[in-house]
Amino acid sequence: MKKLIFISIFILSTLIYAQSESSPYNSKAGSFARLGFGARGMGMGNAMSAVIDGNVFTYYNPALSVFQEKNSFQTSYTFMTLDRKLNFLSFTKKFKLKSRGNTERYLGFSAGIINSGVSDIPGYDNEGTFTGNLSTSQNQFYIALANKFSEKFTLGVTFKYYYYDLYEDLTSTSIGIDIGAIYRITENLTAAFTITDLNAKDEWDSSDIYGSSGTKTTHKFPVLTKFGLAYKTLENKLLVAVDYESSNAETDIVRVGSEYKIHENLTVRAGCDRIHLENMDIPVRPSFGFSYFYKLNNNIIGINYAFVVEPYSSGDLHVVGVNFNF
Repeated sequence: MKKLIFISIFILSTLIYAQSESSPYNSKAGSFARLGFGARGMGMGNAMSAVIDGNVFTYYNPALSVFQEKNSFQTSYTFMTLDRKLNFLSFTKKFKLKSRGNTERYLGFSAGIINSGVSDIPGYDNEGTFTGNLSTSQNQFYIALANKFSEKFTLGVTFKYYYYDLYEDLTSTSIGIDIGAIYRITENLTAAFTITDLNAKDEWDSSDIYGSSGTKTTHKFPVLTKFGLAYKTLENKLLVAVDYESSNAETDIVRVGSEYKIHENLTVRAGCDRIHLENMDIPVRPSFGFSYFYKLNNNIIGINYAFVVEPYSSGDLHVVGVNFNF
């Protein structure tokens, strides 16, 4: 009898505390914009909010643009399964202002696009007759501005325009805002803070398709709050970064990444994305990659690659990118 009671209590407690392998984070609107940006960022597990060295991405923190050396043009293409696509394009530049005392002052500017979608979706009418292939497209267009107020503190803001083409006359547009800051604790240690996707949402009005039967719905993006640290060591050859992210979707996520400069022109990296502290049963996303740079006169051409494990998919992600610094 005691054994039966013990087994019953064990089973009941297991059912109560069992954690599902799913997260509200993935089902919220705007999920395409939370996959990462480019081969370098995704190869480092997207732990990039405090990384100020090398080619920077204001996708992770709008304050980063003032740390970009030379003008930088970057583009990436992602090989995905199930007829999906994910593409990135960005341009970053910093401007030197008049110095104030011994402090050099800079403004940073960055603009970019994230394009995602699915093609070759079979379409059928009410009688089951094939009507042709359909496609859907989600896009984020952004402009980021940053000001380096001192040698230690930088503040930035990003304005994002979302355009979602779901089906024929059914589209959604929205404006989102990111705010980010960088604080340089020491020469080798940097801290970051960001708030992402304020006001961003998908708004749908199907009355143009269904007339009086149509409805209006709104799906808000989760607001993300991030804290990050990045540290350089081993004569600046090794970079280690970690991000902690919380959201109003009740998620707590840790991201870690590192890269090591094997040669002046060759860097390798690895990372792990989406370590859910609130539910350790959710699969993580390990990644690795590399970059090779070639100097051409005063310009630098770079080739970037990242491999990212994608749970629940028939294949993983391969991100290939090119950057041109001039």
